[in-house]
Amino acid sequence: MTDYRLYGMPGSLYTAKARSYLIKQRIDFEEDIPAAAAWPDITKAIGRWIIPVLETPTGEIIQDGAAIIDHVEAAGLARRSAYPETPVHRAISLLFELFGGEGLLRPAMHYRWDFDAENRDFLKTDFVAALMPGATGDVAEAVFGAASGRMRKAKQGFGVSDETIPVIETSYEAFLALFDAHLSGHSYLLGGRPTIGDYGLIGPLYAHLARDPYPAQIMKTRFFHVWRWTERMNAQQALLDGLCPTEALIADDGVPETLIALLRFIAEDYLPELAAHVDFANDWIDRHPDLQTGTNGLPDPGTRTIGRASFDWRGMRIETMVMPYRFYLLERVQTAIAAAGEPLTDILANIGLEAVATLQTHRPVERLGNLEVWGADRRS
Repeated sequence: MTDYRLYGMPGSLYTAKARSYLIKQRIDFEEDIPAAAAWPDITKAIGRWIIPVLETPTGEIIQDGAAIIDHVEAAGLARRSAYPETPVHRAISLLFELFGGEGLLRPAMHYRWDFDAENRDFLKTDFVAALMPGATGDVAEAVFGAASGRMRKAKQGFGVSDETIPVIETSYEAFLALFDAHLSGHSYLLGGRPTIGDYGLIGPLYAHLARDPYPAQIMKTRFFHVWRWTERMNAQQALLDGLCPTEALIADDGVPETLIALLRFIAEDYLPELAAHVDFANDWIDRHPDLQTGTNGLPDPGTRTIGRASFDWRGMRIETMVMPYRFYLLERVQTAIAAAGEPLTDILANIGLEAVATLQTHRPVERLGNLEVWGADRRS
């Protein structure tokens, strides 16, 4: 038997989620890059070029950070489970998983791709090292140009434009201030150890925003506790820094005011987009009456988007790509909210986040063969 092998890139947002989890669980793994000899066969097996991918000691291939985490949990290999046992903490943590991986994409893409003077040389070296190690000159430029071109196009699909940039920066710094205040008294989101919410947040906050030169300086010079948390999330040790007495979570399923403030931020910053995407998806489903259960309803089974939805965000109208994967994560949140019951629904109602419990696509999004597919119509 061989060790686990994680395929990804140092600068990959979603690789950061899986990597951090494997490190914290002290899983024996090796990290490899898309230039590895085995990579073409892996992409063929999963039906698309996408990272991260975990190859298990038995040769099983698992794509997606949440799926990788759930595999390790189900195998009984987690040193400290990502999923809190108490119901309110479990639901809140899953909500931050959704927000971290999907709700922080605007600042992640803006701060990576709109500061070429500070970032480009770093990114070029980083990308080429993972995609074609040893390439130089025109070849290296071509490799980086192709990869960065796709990402710059995707940036627009996440709502980054000349008009939205000032608002993105204001929003991001507001989030950093809130998270920094919370982390000044807690080692992790919910206390003395990371949970699934931390692993969702680490993706953008480490891979893009704590690692790329320009945003890293913002975090290091003005939001130390967030920066230190990104270090903490990439170390095997607890690194409690005197903030928490043990690795226990906040007592009695408690939700401190600093965490309430972060949840209120999600209600303001991300709920409008999520609601607009659910509405768009339901209209899309209604316009595809012959949609087959177990498929994505598109010519290419690996396609991740179904269109673009517009919505009001912080005083302006923007348009972003609708990705069914988000509904898969949302359903995990909603299952946990239902299990938590009144103590959590009261909190959500008081901060304007109650709609997250009821937003629902006509068909659930499921994962089959490492791809997102539509389940059976709920209305049938």
